[in-house]
Amino acid sequence: MRALLALVTLLLVSASPAHAADPDREGDWSFAPDDERPSTGQKAPPGYAPGQPALPGPARVVSERRLDARTLDLLISSPSVGRLTPVRLLLPQGWARGAKRMWPVLYLLHGGADDYTSWTRMTDVKTFTANLDALVVMPEAGRAGNYSDWHNGGRGGSPAWATFHTYEVRRLLEIGYGAGNRRAVAGLSMGAYGAIKYAARYPGMFRFAGAYSGILATRLPGIPALIMNAQSAEKQDPLALWGHPKRDKQVWAANDPVALAPNLKGVSIYLSSGTTSFQGPLDPPGSPWHPAHLGEPVSAYTGKALSRRLKQLGIEHTIHLYGNGTHTWPYWIREFKRSYPMIVAALGLRSG
Repeated sequence: MRALLALVTLLLVSASPAHAADPDREGDWSFAPDDERPSTGQKAPPGYAPGQPALPGPARVVSERRLDARTLDLLISSPSVGRLTPVRLLLPQGWARGAKRMWPVLYLLHGGADDYTSWTRMTDVKTFTANLDALVVMPEAGRAGNYSDWHNGGRGGSPAWATFHTYEVRRLLEIGYGAGNRRAVAGLSMGAYGAIKYAARYPGMFRFAGAYSGILATRLPGIPALIMNAQSAEKQDPLALWGHPKRDKQVWAANDPVALAPNLKGVSIYLSSGTTSFQGPLDPPGSPWHPAHLGEPVSAYTGKALSRRLKQLGIEHTIHLYGNGTHTWPYWIREFKRSYPMIVAALGLRSG
């Protein structure tokens, strides 16, 4: 495994080799009428777009863009991230602004080198969840945000992705979009780490956590170097995320699902990944090999470590290590659908 980790550290480029264009991202953002904007009432001038600096003041929705009957994109001015940051929603049947009821919430987290559009761009999640009586939330998390409030040499500050997701987005959805307190979270690759870390770091917030092909133990031999190399590949300071693995041990521990594992008691947990970097049954014949596929044995290595710790703690969980299979969407879609009954049950809903 040490030799494999060294190879991964040399070859790892970015999460998924497939990143297609998204037609939904084209065009201007339109602003909701003032009386429909769930904000503090401050009026934003037109022309704002994702990536621009956050507006002064607290987090708030500054624009909406309705893509179709179910898909609603929000643009949030986030002091935690420091810029205008998008979130995509899939609305449940019967959703209406100002409705008297609240809906359960399923958060779907994207992988590294990707964005908030990936789940709807790369999967049939919109069709698959058409009858799910829940709000589906797909927030932006940065190409290498790692679902963390960055250490930044001890200064903190932006980007604080964990605060954005677990406080700012959560509260805005509760205030203005009917989000209730029954929550599930699932993600792939970098988002798989985020799903498990959030469920463990914020006890009681999520009833289900699903991780498909993610790094689930951040302090095992070789893993810190791999994480920092991935940050460097995205042109980020590798020490800005959690500091130095030895000098800032407490910060690394505070972001390690294995160290946080006791907090997962009572959470419905699904862990999965391949165990090799070889092509499997869902890979089209003749598909080229990609260095990112080495993420599968690394994910299995860390997933086994988390599973051992959960077993020591007597915490029930499902782990599916499926042998051959690449670090690509067909496997993540399959694993999401395998875990879907667990999601539905955790949200207190009935399937179908």
